[in-house]
Amino acid sequence: MTTRRSFLKNAGGCMALSGMSPVLATANTPETHVSANEDLFKLGMAGYSFVNFNLDQSLEMMRKTSVHYLCIKDFHLPYASTAEQITAFHEKLKQSGVTGYAVGPIYMKTQQEIDNGFDYARRVGVNMIIGIPNPEDLPYIDKKVKEFNIRYAIHNHGPDIKLFPSATSVYSAVKELDPRIGLCFDMGHDKRYGDDPIADLEKYAKRIFDIHLKNVTAATKEGTTCELGRGVIDIPAFVTMLRKVKYDGCCSLEYEKDMKDPLAGIAESVGYFKGICDASKQGKRKA
Repeated sequence: MTTRRSFLKNAGGCMALSGMSPVLATANTPETHVSANEDLFKLGMAGYSFVNFNLDQSLEMMRKTSVHYLCIKDFHLPYASTAEQITAFHEKLKQSGVTGYAVGPIYMKTQQEIDNGFDYARRVGVNMIIGIPNPEDLPYIDKKVKEFNIRYAIHNHGPDIKLFPSATSVYSAVKELDPRIGLCFDMGHDKRYGDDPIADLEKYAKRIFDIHLKNVTAATKEGTTCELGRGVIDIPAFVTMLRKVKYDGCCSLEYEKDMKDPLAGIAESVGYFKGICDASKQGKRKA
């Protein structure tokens, strides 16, 4: 006989595979939270997804989609924030059940901007910066990482700019540096560059500290962000690889479509990802 628990889990997986969000169906059931915690990786949101919204509006969208980790952008917490403002910011996140786990992406074109970025991360109280530095400044970043004991994850940007376009370009630049310098892996830009994000996840796993979770419409420069289940990246295979390499960081959805009205696409993408994770775990248990 089908139990209520197995029915809800199977329904959530099926709805995700058909483009419907299981979040709305199971958000209030304890089984959902237990299932999500079985994986080492966590689902988060990249702050840039909310570039057109204030913090309260952003947190409301996260509440509606049951996402609890946020990579902090400066338009929500400015670089010059006082200690009191930072405390109030974290309290507001806490009241929404959200943890701010990193800051960035931050472009750092000078050593002074690098200094400012590390000081900002220290004052905010996070242990990771998502950054885009100039290659010639990497030795200085190596020095700052040792000084602050803060990880530095370089964001790849695909074919749009020459500065760190791919996972390979980042790894090649940092492989001889302090192991706390690595990659914020934008899997969508990696695919748009023409590389294989699933193979790159496996190849560079030890230096991948953060993931910008997204799908794209084409494996070319012309490809654009789309709902997670509708693009050319095989998300179920990506989830399988996350487990294979034992990735334990955040997969933060960076949703760059309909950015002035993103909630429907965010909800679909979150539901799809959670459904894929849950349904594939069920398959492993049955096997």
